[in-house]
Amino acid sequence: MLWLIILLLGVTACVFYRVRRRKLYEIYAQLQVRATCYPVIGHTYLMKNSDGDGTVWFKSLGRLAIENGGVISAWIVNKLYLVVADPDTSEVILKNCMEKGYVTQFIRTMIGNGSIFAAVDIWRPRRKVLAPVFSMKNLNEFVKVFDKQSMIMADLLEPMAGGADFSVWRYFNTYTFDSVCETTLGIDLNSQKNPEHKFLIAFDFVSQELAKRMVSPWMYPEFIYQLMPRYKQFDYHRKVIHDFVDEIIKIKLQQLSTCPKGDNTDINGTEKTFLDMMIQSSDRQEKKYSDLELREELMVIVMAGTDTSAVGASFAAVMLSRHPQVQEKLHHELDDVFGNSDRALTVEDLPNLKYLEAVIKETLRLYPPVPLTAREVTNDVKLPSGITVVNGVSVVLDIWAMHHNPTFWGADTEQFQPERFLEGPLKHPLQFQPFSLPMRNCLGYNYAMMSMKTMLANMLRRYRILPPSHMNERELKEPLKVTFDVMMRHIDNYEVRLEKRIK
Repeated sequence: MLWLIILLLGVTACVFYRVRRRKLYEIYAQLQVRATCYPVIGHTYLMKNSDGDGTVWFKSLGRLAIENGGVISAWIVNKLYLVVADPDTSEVILKNCMEKGYVTQFIRTMIGNGSIFAAVDIWRPRRKVLAPVFSMKNLNEFVKVFDKQSMIMADLLEPMAGGADFSVWRYFNTYTFDSVCETTLGIDLNSQKNPEHKFLIAFDFVSQELAKRMVSPWMYPEFIYQLMPRYKQFDYHRKVIHDFVDEIIKIKLQQLSTCPKGDNTDINGTEKTFLDMMIQSSDRQEKKYSDLELREELMVIVMAGTDTSAVGASFAAVMLSRHPQVQEKLHHELDDVFGNSDRALTVEDLPNLKYLEAVIKETLRLYPPVPLTAREVTNDVKLPSGITVVNGVSVVLDIWAMHHNPTFWGADTEQFQPERFLEGPLKHPLQFQPFSLPMRNCLGYNYAMMSMKTMLANMLRRYRILPPSHMNERELKEPLKVTFDVMMRHIDNYEVRLEKRIK
């Protein structure tokens, strides 16, 4: 009798598997990508990184999706993926598919169950704790940190003014790292003047290693990856980061145990940090954050907050160097707000920098730091096209493609025109989603915008950004060549020149 039950269960499982696979093949037939599907590997060969001419897989597939009405499908080994370049389809997926994509599991080896990539049942209660922490009232308090750190950055840039070509990346990256660490952990690492800090070195190594693994399917299985020599290096640097953050949490908990409740400052008399606010916010919830949960959420803020702002601002600097007329309008706006003074930038100044915000948004449209996000389909979902996708399908929301879709942005979609964001509401709320929308969007959107506006404002008050000396007029008009790891990055490492402004 037992063997009969086992046999029936086995037959049922086989039938279910074949039915589900048949549905996947039906979906693929309706949304087929125009590229050869090879045995075993499927379309995996399309996931190549830049080959030097700026052709990256999410751009190639994104263009194919745009040409195919906004959605295509492709086999990555034995898994079916949809690639979406249409805001209407994106909206349906984002509202109905809450689980993040399979490849995000590799980032979880670093951040654990940090809410940005956690399973839904973990994400929901943590979101309730985190949402109040990112209120505008709290974020406004951090502008003083952004101003202080960006003025340090502007001072360090002075030797570069009037000199040769150089990369702004190191300056912007260490600025955002110091700002994030001070606002999140309450410590000033001073990495702008000391870029060899062990935490920064470990952070940089781990970020690059995660990126390599995401685009290397042969390293997906955990047991295989752990057999590789590179795993020991990854594990060592991960431990450096975790130990550092754990020590900060331990010290902070000791301090808060003696700090009067309701005080707006920490025990040292400084403004509260994200860590302070998370501890106190979780104290008010039914389930208090453990030390591990605090570390996981802090890792999300540090990793996401550092790279996204630095990448976005670096792309903006390069675009301004290539569009002097845009930079001139920006300088006029800064002069209207600050005059000839060298006063500190305040939170009241940020709403007045409307053109600067439009410049940043247009840069994020053309070169979104996170050019794609992924979701898993767990229940049947009917797309606007009428096609129903089923459990087992993964969806890549191609943000780059949605930002370049001419149906929503017009025939001049490849042109850098900040005025787009000053002309009124967009045709579709999801045609622009550099930080994803809705439901599981990035809580740090306003934080990142405030940080980028402050750093670029304080830089441009003192300098004019010029293109590299070796570039000709034709090259300056071409789209930037990019590559992709965890973020989209500039192949030429954000090279520019600087000259001091004469007001």
